[in-house]
Amino acid sequence: MFYHAFNGYMDHAFPLDELKPQSCGGEDSLGGYALTLIDALDTLALLGDRDRFAASVEWISKNLQFDINKTVSVFETTIRVLGGLLSAHLIASDYATGMRIPTYDNQLLNLAEDLGRRLLPAFDTPSGIPFGSVNLRHGVDEHESKITSTAGGGTLTLEFGVLSRLTNDPIFEQVTKNAVRGLWAQRSKLNLVGAHINVFTGEWTQKVTFLLTT
Repeated sequence: MFYHAFNGYMDHAFPLDELKPQSCGGEDSLGGYALTLIDALDTLALLGDRDRFAASVEWISKNLQFDINKTVSVFETTIRVLGGLLSAHLIASDYATGMRIPTYDNQLLNLAEDLGRRLLPAFDTPSGIPFGSVNLRHGVDEHESKITSTAGGGTLTLEFGVLSRLTNDPIFEQVTKNAVRGLWAQRSKLNLVGAHINVFTGEWTQKVTFLLTT
């Protein structure tokens, strides 16, 4: 099943972000940086496909860059691109994985750090909860919506935390912890949070509730 999807993407859509399954064409849906290839790196490694994993890492190392005038989802870019780069970096640089690439020299980590820094302006809000979108070259647009989802502010600590540990720079983990604290500060008396929140006022704009556990 994986190779049916992966080969279809590589044959018909690469290096665009995603494959359109009905037309068999590709589209840059989330940023224009071969999103599906990055998303598939760790699965290639888990399946033991050393050749395709190494070839994919090499292509990304040589061709990917984030100095682009694109406005992207902070949430989607974090969980799919930043997370994909970090997991592949850990796999490619560790003998214990069985997939270590001898010529690998932290290229994916360098890309992840660059991407992480380009996402940081989104967290510059009164509540600490990030804007939903950010331009990778210019930061947050002055007309960007102040409404974001709970997931967009509360689920980024893993990727940003790993980035902090690998780069020895606490800023990434710090901003995502502040975002979680910002959401937690607005919880109800039953420790429930809503689905969407104003990152400036802390007002819930959609009060469908989710239970936060610690």
